Amino acid sequence: MHLPKLAVVSGPPATGKTTLARALSQHLGCPAILRDEIKQGMVMNFPGHNANGDDPLNIPALEAFFATLAVLLRAGTTVIAEAAFQDRLWRPGLEPLVEFADLRIIRCTAPASTITRRIIERTHSDGHRVAHADEALLADMKAGVYDPDRFVPISLPAPSLLVDTSDGYKPDMVRIRRFVLHSDHGGSAA
Repeated sequence: MHLPKLAVVSGPPATGKTTLARALSQHLGCPAILRDEIKQGMVMNFPGHNANGDDPLNIPALEAFFATLAVLLRAGTTVIAEAAFQDRLWRPGLEPLVEFADLRIIRCTAPASTITRRIIERTHSDGHRVAHADEALLADMKAGVYDPDRFVPISLPAPSLLVDTSDGYKPDMVRIRRFVLHSDHGGSAA
């Protein structure tokens, strides 16, 4: 038996991670575990939840996310995992999973103007986004406190692929799918 693949879809907010993770899971026929959806499910049970500041649901959502991944991977299931995955915050949860998974890292990227437009659009069109403080993120971007270009990618030794999501996918879904299923541990692709 081969190790199941763990395809981590990472990147700054609003770079198309969720959309790509869902599409990739459909193309591969495997589950996509989305950290934001886990948190949104938690928020439903906490009336008056406020995502700004020190959100008390971030840690439980993170723990549930990694526990779910571990259960599926140990069962031999290939999984698409989507979250921001900045190195400092996410590496501790990913490192134990590489014992029983074949890790692939996909990092989504888009220009700051596209990111800003997407955040504004989803803030107005997706009521579930209140769980994630998008308004505060926009304010931080405008104030120069947050810069998506300073995103620190995962530094684990695994094949990685940079995907531009500003207008479709570059490289395309066929290449992304091939990367997940067939790349070796010998290097990164751009």
